[in-house]
Order: sequence, then C-alpha cells, then structure tokens
Amino acid sequence: MNNSVMNTARLLGAGLRALLVLTLVTGVIYPLAVTGVGQALFHNKANGSEIESEGKVVGSSLIGQQGYSLDYFQPRPANGLGDNSVNTQYKLILSGATNLSADNPDLVKAVKEARAKVVKDNSTADYKVAPSQVPADAVTSSASGLDPDISPAYADLQVHRIAERNSLTVAQVSKLVGEHTEGRTLGFVGEPRVNVLELNIALKDLKARAAKG
Repeated sequence: MNNSVMNTARLLGAGLRALLVLTLVTGVIYPLAVTGVGQALFHNKANGSEIESEGKVVGSSLIGQQGYSLDYFQPRPANGLGDNSVNTQYKLILSGATNLSADNPDLVKAVKEARAKVVKDNSTADYKVAPSQVPADAVTSSASGLDPDISPAYADLQVHRIAERNSLTVAQVSKLVGEHTEGRTLGFVGEPRVNVLELNIALKDLKARAAKG
C-alpha cells in the first residue's frame, strides 16, 4: 500500500514538473521569442501593418475602409455577409463575399446599379465615363469584402473627379496615382494595385500643399 502511494506521488510529481516546464517553454519562452523576432525583423507587419497620418494610426494597409466622400478615391464595394455597427468603416463581422453565382439576378442587378453609379459619380463637366470603362473591381467586392487595394484602371477612372472636386490638375492627380501603383509581387505574382488608404493620405497632403500655394 505504501509503495503504491509513493509511486502515485512520484508520478504526480513528475507530471506536475512536466506541466510546469512545458507551460514555461510553450506558454512563456516560445511566445516571447516569436514576438521578439517579429518585432525585430518584421516590426510593421507584426503590429498589423498600421498606417499613420499626422502622427496617428488611421488604419491598416491590409484592411479596406468604407465611407470616403467623393472628394477622395473610392475603394471596392464591400458587400460582405455582415455589418459592424460599432465601426462602420470596416466590415469585420462575418466578412466575406456575396457567394452569389455570376448569373444570379440579384448580383447582376447589383453590378448594373454599381456600374451606373460609378459612371455618374466619375463623370465631370469635361470628362464623361463610358460604362465600358468601368473595371470589374469597381462594381464587385473581393472574396473577403475587405480588399484594401483597387486596380490602376479604377484609380485612373477616378482621376478627373478627384481633380475637379479638389481644385487640382488632372496631371497632378495622375502623377499621384502612378506614384502609389504597386507592381506584381516578385514581378509575376498577382496584379498591379493601388492601396486606397495610402493614396487618400497622399491626396490629402497634396491638397494641403496646393492650398498653401
């Protein structure tokens, strides 16, 4: 009986020591090491790829925002599966695509309405947008509904509106778009893209400089 109790106590003691060691290694040392490496080598990405403007964090380069006025570049539609009533700039609750087939009547109707709005919003006194000019990303949401980027074609489509509404020249705004157009990753992965938040921050700075003369 005594031997049995002693063996049980030894087993419990060994199990407790193993628990403490594993907790220390996997729960403290490993997370600290991974965090340290991330902060040292990938500081920006480890902290959420934050974007700052005027000394404040205004968003992430990885998550698209909604709610820009027509004075600024517009992002892709965010027709995900749910809305966040707390922060309406983001669709973080049940984010996703519509999951509708390409010939679904509701999707076809939504695309046609979105295209008509894009044409109307971006046509100016001196520049008329044709429906055929509207790229797919201007009227459809991404798979997540949170795409932070638009195509260069969609950015270019908005140039005349931006110039007119902000008292800038088309050349100034076109140059801004060109400066913020990223090529394919590694030269062959993905498509050229423009980050809307970064572009709008640059637009804000350009407007401020132009106002100062």
